[in-house]
Amino acid sequence: MTEIGKTNHLEVVKEVDFGIYLDGGDLGEILMPKRYVPEGTQPEDMIDAFIYLDSEDRLVATTEKPFAMVEEFALLKVVSVTPIGAFLDWGLPKDLFVPFREQRQPMEEGKSYLVYIYLDTNTKRIAASSKIEQYLDNIPVDYDLDEEVDLIIVNETDLGYNAIIDNSHFGVIFKNEVFQPLNPGDQVPGFIKKIRNDGKIDLCLQKAGYEKISVFADRIISELEKNKGFLSLTDKSSPEEIYKVFKISKKNFKSAIGALYKKRMILLEENGIRLMVSE
Repeated sequence: MTEIGKTNHLEVVKEVDFGIYLDGGDLGEILMPKRYVPEGTQPEDMIDAFIYLDSEDRLVATTEKPFAMVEEFALLKVVSVTPIGAFLDWGLPKDLFVPFREQRQPMEEGKSYLVYIYLDTNTKRIAASSKIEQYLDNIPVDYDLDEEVDLIIVNETDLGYNAIIDNSHFGVIFKNEVFQPLNPGDQVPGFIKKIRNDGKIDLCLQKAGYEKISVFADRIISELEKNKGFLSLTDKSSPEEIYKVFKISKKNFKSAIGALYKKRMILLEENGIRLMVSE
């Protein structure tokens, strides 16, 4: 089934002077203007096309990709505010509309907002909403502990950072477990740390357990080899200094160098760590 607001794999039906027509199934034939048609495209070829409504509310196909599609979240910039709502730059010639009723706060031109992109089932038009909460936590939580997930940072709070998990749920990353800059709209990998009895989800940016320590130990050895066997970092170095080099927390750094020391792979010196040379 061809979906409006998403990329579809469609067959070329015919070629005309001003483009090609694609088989849109229940939506009928859909025009892809000539400027978007890949060179050499012929009838019966299959092509990936994003489907949306143009400025005259006609279905149109393009090989251009928006910054985000229907049922996804994205941080988008307001390019204009009109008497009917705001318009966002989402990477296509036709800007994305945000009705006033879907604005958490009045949007201002030039500012960026985290929004959810949806398809209006009545008009078939694609629109966006900054009232993102209504589009989250609507399905049962079904994650495993330590499962890797995709995160979008929403905002910073006194506790840490709220994040969207796989475009489906809210979660929180506690401030004392963050060792990298995070900003609204950032897309980062993360892990499920804990699922509470009330369904709320705690997140972390680094996997727990022995497996991660082994990965971090390998990273430390690699950095030592790149730096002639010595790094001026110790367990007394600041979390920021450690993260800048290894992209891990100070706690994980200490665990990893402890494991390496026990294996007699490094020496712990007063002003740094040194790779032991195999005899």
